[in-house]
Amino acid sequence: MRKPRIAILGATGVVGREITKITEELNVEFESIKFLSSAKSAGSKITFKGKEYTVEEATPEIFDNIDIVMASAGGSTSQKFAPEIKKRGGVIIDNSSAFRMEKDVPLVIAGVNDEDLRLHKGIIANPNCSTSQLMLVLEPLKEFGIKRLIVSTYQAVSGAGLAAINELREDTVANLEGKAFENKCFKKPISFNVIPQIDVFCENGYTKEEMKVVNETRKILHLGEDTLISCTAARVPVFNGHSEAVDIEFEKEISPEKVREILSSAYGVKVIDNPDNFEYPTTRDASGVDPVFVGRIRKNLAFKNGISLWCVADNLRIGAALNTVRICKRVIEMGLF
Repeated sequence: MRKPRIAILGATGVVGREITKITEELNVEFESIKFLSSAKSAGSKITFKGKEYTVEEATPEIFDNIDIVMASAGGSTSQKFAPEIKKRGGVIIDNSSAFRMEKDVPLVIAGVNDEDLRLHKGIIANPNCSTSQLMLVLEPLKEFGIKRLIVSTYQAVSGAGLAAINELREDTVANLEGKAFENKCFKKPISFNVIPQIDVFCENGYTKEEMKVVNETRKILHLGEDTLISCTAARVPVFNGHSEAVDIEFEKEISPEKVREILSSAYGVKVIDNPDNFEYPTTRDASGVDPVFVGRIRKNLAFKNGISLWCVADNLRIGAALNTVRICKRVIEMGLF
C-alpha cells in the first residue's frame, strides 16, 4: 500500500499546531506533507520532523494530488474547501461542526466506531471536544444498555481559541490589580467566574454546545431516540482541559467495581479512583497527555442501575487534534484513501 500525500489545513492555529505536533509524535507515514493556512498566515515557517516548511495559502488548486486533509480552520473554510478536496479524490478529516450531523458523513472517535469510516464519501467529521472524551468512557460500558445520560461539562477556555486564552490571562491580571477589563470573547468576565453558556441558545433553552453533546452521542454510539440525554455546559477559568460530571442509568445492573474493571482496560482511558487518598483526576493531570482520566466512580443515588463518574481530558488533544490524527492513521491502515 502506498503512503498518502497529506495536508494540514489551518496549520498555524492553536489546534492546527497541535495536529502537526501529534502527527510527528504518532509517526504518521506519508509520501509528502503540506501546511496550509489563510493568505494572512501564508509564508510563515513550521518546523516538522527537523525540517522547515513554508506555510502555503489554501486555494482549490493546492489540493491537487492530496489524499488526506486534516482540517482545523473553522466551519466556513471547511465548507468552502471540502467539495474541492472531494472533487480531486481526497478525503477531509474535518474538526469543525460543519458536517457532523449530515447523514452521509461519518462522525468518528478513533477506537470507538472505526467501522463507520468505511461509509465515508470524502468527508469524515471529528466530534465536538466535550463529546470526544465522553465517548471513550461510554463505549466500553454500552453493553449494559445506556438508558439515560446526564452530562455536566466544565470547559476550559482553550476550547474557544487563542483569543480566549489571552482573555483569561489578561482578565485575571486586571482583576488582581483592581483594574477595569472589557471582556470580548465571553458574555461575562471569565476570571474567577463560571459562565453557564457555551455557544448560542436554542429554542428549547439548551445551548448549541449542549445539543452537540446530545446529538453527537446518539450518532456515534448508534443510540435511539428512546435513550434520554441531557447536557449542561459551562465555561470555567481553566486554560486547558475539560472536566465532565456524568450520570448514567443502565438497562442492566452494574456495580462501581465492574465499571472500574472495564474502564481500567479500555482503550484511551486511565482510571484514577481512590478518594480516600484524594486520588481523582484533575485538569492538571490531563493537560498535555493523551488519556481520558476517570475517577469518582460510584453508585448513583437517583437512578436504578445508575453510575456517576468524573472524567477529564486535554480538550486540544483528544477533543480535537489527537482524534483527528488517530482518524488519519485509521484511514491509512484501513486503506480508505
